[in-house]
Amino acid sequence: MAHTRDIAFVVFDGVKMLDVAGPAEVFAEANQFGAAYAIHYVSPSGKPVRASTGMQVPVDGRAEDVPDPDTAVVAGGDVLVGRAIEADLVNTVKNLHARSRRTASVCTGSFILAAAGLLAGRRATTHWRHAGLLARAFPDVRVESDALFVEDAAMYTSAGVSAGMDLALALVEEDHGADLTREVARQLVMFMQRPGGQSQFSAPLDRRPPRTSPLRAVVDLISAQPALDHSAAGLAARVGVSTRQLGRLFAAELRTTPAKYVELVRLDHAKALLDRGHTVAETARVAGFGSAETMRRSFVARLGVSPSQYRDRFATTEQGKDAPR
Repeated sequence: MAHTRDIAFVVFDGVKMLDVAGPAEVFAEANQFGAAYAIHYVSPSGKPVRASTGMQVPVDGRAEDVPDPDTAVVAGGDVLVGRAIEADLVNTVKNLHARSRRTASVCTGSFILAAAGLLAGRRATTHWRHAGLLARAFPDVRVESDALFVEDAAMYTSAGVSAGMDLALALVEEDHGADLTREVARQLVMFMQRPGGQSQFSAPLDRRPPRTSPLRAVVDLISAQPALDHSAAGLAARVGVSTRQLGRLFAAELRTTPAKYVELVRLDHAKALLDRGHTVAETARVAGFGSAETMRRSFVARLGVSPSQYRDRFATTEQGKDAPR
């Protein structure tokens, strides 16, 4: 019989309900197949909290009221973004982390871990919409903005909402192996590993306007007409700078090269076209990849799936319509 593993979820007023219920359901379902997870919920005050849905969430008390957990899970919520995190919440997480074998966060729960100093020098992720803010607010954290979840020395962080279930499934597999976890995934109609591996399919290219006017003109041109021949030399000539100077501007402000930026813009454009049901060949032409094979290689390298697999997963949910193949 499996030994009991205590899982402590940290909740607070404004917590996103799916960040709690999704991963908790994975652990609870694992118990049906031979695992032995004891799930606890704690809040800074030890009192029930109000979730983002308006639902009241009962708790088992404060952090110190639960046994030393095997795993501490820090849920997320919109209330954590763009404002100071309450000291009581940070201290609750520190308390649990100090007594846990491993610590995990779901979505913006990573902001609490970072505020507690637990992500300093570590790789981490969060919801793609807030990855840039996490990186700017905590420059000592190595943010991987397009990962579904990241593990770094028993510290786990995951992307938005449903990615918390992917992370929980990975933790169950770490504890009990692939066979039990496969049963859990089947029961919950989940992928053992999402198509695309660890990619956040929805993560768009960050297109904040560059400060330098030549660079701003270049990125505006690439975004407006991705199908043009955007060689580094051609782009530099358009704005009257040298190829080397253009490369420096891209590196300084966008932390990438002109070629990689062009590829990402085209990839973003291609995803939008496929989302609307365009064929792979048409998408490759309009997005500027030149050929379906070139686009396929970019999709596989960046997202882990082919364009047709991406389209089948994210095209319209309306049934009975014939989308172009």
